[in-house]
Amino acid sequence: MYSMTYVVENLNVSAKTLRFYEEQGILPNISRDEKGRRVYSEQQIDWISFIRCLKETGMPLSKIKDYKELYESGNATYLQREEMLKTHKVEMQKKIDESLKHLEELNYKIAMYELQKEEVMKNPDYNFKCHGLEVKIVN
Repeated sequence: MYSMTYVVENLNVSAKTLRFYEEQGILPNISRDEKGRRVYSEQQIDWISFIRCLKETGMPLSKIKDYKELYESGNATYLQREEMLKTHKVEMQKKIDESLKHLEELNYKIAMYELQKEEVMKNPDYNFKCHGLEVKIVN
């Protein structure tokens, strides 16, 4: 069994978030030690880690709760859960692709700055070109 302190320190999740997940039924059946402090099983640690994975990749808590409820329903929901994760993966991949596109654009703009830096620094009248615009640098 693991203490809340262990979970907070090792899974990068706040105590407030753990309590919220418990209140929302996303993290059920939390045991308590003899002093009334929450303790977590290995299986719950794995589930918390998976919740964080889903949450940090953009799955709303309502969908995470739906997934948990399907999981608790047993193997009859196996295909639904698989499809849910596959759909989330596709959505996540789209976001990654979009972020990579934006990163390429940023890299291009930074390269434009690097190419023109020397000229801009030594010539106050240089027309800096970036973003499809010419900007006259005014001191």
